[in-house]
Amino acid sequence: MTSIHAIINRQLLKWELQQQQVDRPSAGRTKPPPIITVSRQKGSRGSYFASRLAEKMDYQLLHRDVIDTICETAGYRKRVVESLDNRFRGELELLVESVFTGQMIDHHDYLKHLCRIVLSMSELGGVVLMGRGGNFILGPRRGFHIRYVAPTERRIANLVTYGHMSESEATDAVGKADAERKEFIRKLFGADIDAPQHYDLVINADYLDVEELTDAVRAAIEAKFDKLTYMDRERC
Repeated sequence: MTSIHAIINRQLLKWELQQQQVDRPSAGRTKPPPIITVSRQKGSRGSYFASRLAEKMDYQLLHRDVIDTICETAGYRKRVVESLDNRFRGELELLVESVFTGQMIDHHDYLKHLCRIVLSMSELGGVVLMGRGGNFILGPRRGFHIRYVAPTERRIANLVTYGHMSESEATDAVGKADAERKEFIRKLFGADIDAPQHYDLVINADYLDVEELTDAVRAAIEAKFDKLTYMDRERC
């Protein structure tokens, strides 16, 4: 398995090279590929779905441990922000503050770092962000947001099959993860992780094949950003 630091350094290098091309006088500004966020229930096989979607779109998958490592490492945070163009860099702190507007939540350092990094990634693009409430940070116009779910019985069966757990262990794992993830989103963003209005697409994976899903999701992503581009042009 590729180490967390190798994943981070590879993606940072990609973003840095991308910015160097934008900075060239002869280069026109091209819109980066959109960020995708995936929120998934334990045992739904959402991690596998996210990895296949990233592979199909030639994106980098960034899971929770990768995001936490970036947020907790000053050198990585600095490199992410320095990969941004000057225009967005100047807007970043205002965008971070806007995440907290009207919300009675704990504005501790981790959350501020998390917001800076996720908002920066939305501008740099080309990643599938798994977990950490990315959709609540970005809002509906930044990125494409997916909630990946399955019935409890299916999730328990998946953990028994793929996670090599006993049925009792799988049942406990599902209940614990559901409670922890729900509390994480409630505490940090004052929101309900299960409310469908926070996502562009909610997928019940009980009877759907992952390979077929990735094609359908890719079409939905393209349709959303085509519509946003059209709406932006209409405002001009």
